[in-house]
Amino acid sequence: MKSVYKITLLVGITILVSSCKDDLKPNYQYMPNMYEPVSYGTYSQADVFKGGKEGQLPVDGTINRGFETYEYPDTPEALIAVKAANLKSPLGPLSVKDMEKAKALYEIYCAICHGNAGNGQGKLVIQGKFLGVPSYKDRIINEGSIFHVGTYGLNLMGSHANQLSKKERWMVAAYVMELKSKL
Repeated sequence: MKSVYKITLLVGITILVSSCKDDLKPNYQYMPNMYEPVSYGTYSQADVFKGGKEGQLPVDGTINRGFETYEYPDTPEALIAVKAANLKSPLGPLSVKDMEKAKALYEIYCAICHGNAGNGQGKLVIQGKFLGVPSYKDRIINEGSIFHVGTYGLNLMGSHANQLSKKERWMVAAYVMELKSKL
């Protein structure tokens, strides 16, 4: 009789334990912070922040990490001042390796409009997509003005400051001056 009670008790415990298991709703979390984040959602409402929203504007006077300042503003007068100041590249004369990199950057970002030779006959100009792209031969330019236009853009040409770092823009400016000397 004792064995019947033992078997009944064992079957009862087994049924009780197995009835609580649900594969769709696990009853434990190994690392709960991975499932339930502690942080606020990006655009969620939060009473602890000013205005009740989590997404806030940056504090006045802050700059992005890695941002490098450029002392000339985006104005036509500043471009004239840059040309008059005859700014030179802070990199100095470029090595052969740097000039090869500058050529590659020029061919990626500039040659599509200005042409590989700098004559204003890039692929988009030949196809008639853009008109009036200048040849470097016809322009009064220096390294500083090329850097300024690469930083802010001019006319139909947009800024390349997001695509090229400050150093890379100076390298491209040096390469453009080399192209100009060959025209």
